[in-house]
Amino acid sequence: MPEHLNWRELLPTIIAVVVVLGLIAVGLWLATRAIRRLAQRMEKEDQEHVEEIERWANQFVRSIRYSIGVVILVAALFIILPVLGVRDFPQLTWEQITAWLMGPGMRILFVLGGAFVFTRILHLLIARLPLFVIPREGPLAQVAEQQKRATTITRLLRMLTTVVVMSIAVLIVLREVGVDITPILTGAGIAGLAFGFGAQHLVRDVISGFFLIVEDQVRVGDVAIINGTGGLVEAIGLRTIVLRDLAGTVHVFPNGTITTLANLTKDYSFYVLDVGVAYKENVDHVIQVLKEIGEELVSDPEWKDRILGPLEVFGVDAFADSAVVIKARIKTAPIQQWNVGRELLRRIKNTFDAKGIEIPYPHVSVYFGEASKPFAVQVAEQLARQKTR
Repeated sequence: MPEHLNWRELLPTIIAVVVVLGLIAVGLWLATRAIRRLAQRMEKEDQEHVEEIERWANQFVRSIRYSIGVVILVAALFIILPVLGVRDFPQLTWEQITAWLMGPGMRILFVLGGAFVFTRILHLLIARLPLFVIPREGPLAQVAEQQKRATTITRLLRMLTTVVVMSIAVLIVLREVGVDITPILTGAGIAGLAFGFGAQHLVRDVISGFFLIVEDQVRVGDVAIINGTGGLVEAIGLRTIVLRDLAGTVHVFPNGTITTLANLTKDYSFYVLDVGVAYKENVDHVIQVLKEIGEELVSDPEWKDRILGPLEVFGVDAFADSAVVIKARIKTAPIQQWNVGRELLRRIKNTFDAKGIEIPYPHVSVYFGEASKPFAVQVAEQLARQKTR
C-alpha cells in the first residue's frame, strides 16, 4: 500500500461503495421477488408450460446477477486501483463513474434486461399459440393437423423474434457506449446487397421456404414425396426441408430446389386397394362381402377414431390374366392409411378364406410333348419293359 495513502481519505469511498452495494442488493432482491411472483402467476394461468416458465424465471434472475456483478467489478477496478497507486490506469473519479452508471450504464442494463425479458415473453406467447389454434375437442384428424402446423410456425417465430430483438438491443448498446452505428447500418445495407447478389441460391431457398410455411403446403410430421423421394417430414426451415425415409435415411432438400411436392397426409388420407378374385366368383357377392368387412372395421372401437368414412367399393376395375380386379378405398385420418389398410387386408383374407372366396395367384400349366415325355411316364415305360423280359 502506498505510503501517502490515508485511510481517512479512503473512508468516504469505502462508505459510498458499501452503500451502493447495499442498494444494489436490495434492488436485486426486489427484482427477484417480482420475477418469482410473475412466474407463479403465469404458471397458474398456463399449467401446461410450468417447467418452461420456471426455467425462464431462473435464467432471468441469473442474467441480472451476472450483469450486476460485471458492473460492480469494473467499477471497483476503476475506483480502487488508482487509489492503491496502480500506474497507467485511467484516473476516473467516483463522480464520473456514478454519472456513467446512472446514465449510459443504467440504460444499457435496462436495454439488455428489457431485450431478454421481451424475448422470453414473446417465446411464452408463441408457445401458447397452440392453445388458441388447436381445438381441445374434435376429430382426431383435425387436432393432429393443427398440432403439426402450430409446431412448425412456433419454431419459425421463436427464431425470428430472437434474432430481431437481440439485433436491435446490440445496436442500442453500441450507441450508448459511444460507437457511431451509422457506418454499421450503412455497411450492413451494402453487405446485404452484396450478399443478395452473391448468394442468390440461398436467397431463393429462404424465399421458397417462407412461402412453403405460410401457404401451409407441408408441415412437420407429414409424409411427403419431394422430387421423387418419400419420407416423414422431420424439420422445416427457411432454407431446407428434411425427410427421413422408411429405412431411416435422412434426405435434405434446399427449398429452392423443390420442383414437385406431394403431401400424402394433408387433412386426410385414402388407402386404395385392388382386390383380385377368381373368374368363377360372383362379383356382386364379393362386393357385398367387402362392404360388410368395411362396416365391421368402422364399428370396431380400436379403429373407428382412425377412420373418417366407410369403405367405398367402386366395382370391377379390370380383367387381369387370372383375376377379376375390384377397386376400393377407405378414408382415414392423416398418416393412418397404412395401419388401417393392413388391418383391412388382414380381415379380407380371413373372411374370404372362411366364405370360400378364391383369391387367385399366378400359375403356369406345363405341357409335355412326345419328344420330351414327363419323368413319371418314362419310369413307367422302363418298368413295363423289365416285366416283359
